[in-house]
Amino acid sequence: MPSEFAEHWTLDPAIAFLNHGSFGAAPRPVLAAQQAWRDRMEAEPVRFFSYELEPALDLTRAALGAFVAADPNDLAFVPNATAGTNTILRSLRFDPGDELLTTDHAYNAAKNTMEYVAQRDGAYVVIAPVAFPGSSPDSVAEAILDAVTSRTRLAVIDHITSATALVFPIQRLVAELTARGVETLVDGAHAPGQVELDVPSIGATYYTANLHKWVCAPKGSGFIWVRPDHQAAIRPLSISHGANSTRTDRSRFRVEFDWTGTADPSAYLATVDAIRFGEELMPGGWATLRARNRKLAVAGRDLLCAALGVDPPAPDEMIGTMASVPLPLDARQGKVQGVDLYDDPVHDHLATLGMQVMVTPWPQRPDGGPWRRLIRTSAAAYNDLEQFERLAAALPGALAAAA
Repeated sequence: MPSEFAEHWTLDPAIAFLNHGSFGAAPRPVLAAQQAWRDRMEAEPVRFFSYELEPALDLTRAALGAFVAADPNDLAFVPNATAGTNTILRSLRFDPGDELLTTDHAYNAAKNTMEYVAQRDGAYVVIAPVAFPGSSPDSVAEAILDAVTSRTRLAVIDHITSATALVFPIQRLVAELTARGVETLVDGAHAPGQVELDVPSIGATYYTANLHKWVCAPKGSGFIWVRPDHQAAIRPLSISHGANSTRTDRSRFRVEFDWTGTADPSAYLATVDAIRFGEELMPGGWATLRARNRKLAVAGRDLLCAALGVDPPAPDEMIGTMASVPLPLDARQGKVQGVDLYDDPVHDHLATLGMQVMVTPWPQRPDGGPWRRLIRTSAAAYNDLEQFERLAAALPGALAAAA
């Protein structure tokens, strides 16, 4: 049975939806708020875009700033973390021979963007391998710092990894990289709403994140944070009217990012309602909600490990509200080519049983060796332990059917 909070979502009740981490799911009050903004916009578009949008964005940015402990003037809305990563990386220029550092846990889109800017400028992407299973905060730090050289210019580091669902020791990593003269872009796609977040205290040069995932804002809502001393170099992906604006009441960073052309801003504006929804869902607000989801994620992971007869692949301290477990190696997995999300026989078999989870190849063919699969589960407010028990009971049969 779903949790007592499931009524707030429009999810299909016949599906045990244990994959909030992929695309998120917005609750009914947030979707209603988004529609109200759309109705207001369409009632008088000239008035809305010319006079009402800017102050509305200011209020929304203030709410977001309070949520992530950041000055609202250092934040800019983007559609998602991938757009944010592109915004930062494509604004920067590198010298031939410079190195851009990341890990083999990095999100594929982020790695692709790094490869693009590296090829553009004659730089190189360096991939630090981080053990999984067998991860620990120390092993993560050691793997990344051992890959730093005198040519390392920028490190792109996950706050919470996507496929492996690990909470990296981000403040420690950023401090160590900064001490070595390396600037940092933190990919926080999964962090807001999953862990307590104070963006400036992380110490990074740049931070990007989604709001449509764990904050449960509408899809198409994310943000970047840029340290004030680096804002002059960061430009939106679409150069628009702000580029030659003569306004002096706002920074160029603010003027450029707040208007990049006509688009539907309702996903951004409904962020206020998403933050409020999470705060009001349970006594104790977001802290209680995060703790509840994390407890469920760890319990669900332990059920899967027991069903598979394996040890937890990482310590509990590295788990937020998602968890990944490696599946046993079989003959087919050695033949898997590429990243075929949602096109995997284990995933498909579980889907026929009414369970939605993420099953993905892992790792990215190290040293030419065979691939394995990970199963990643998410614990959101609408989930219940019984759904994880069903999954654990069905998993051996799904593996047998896929063999």
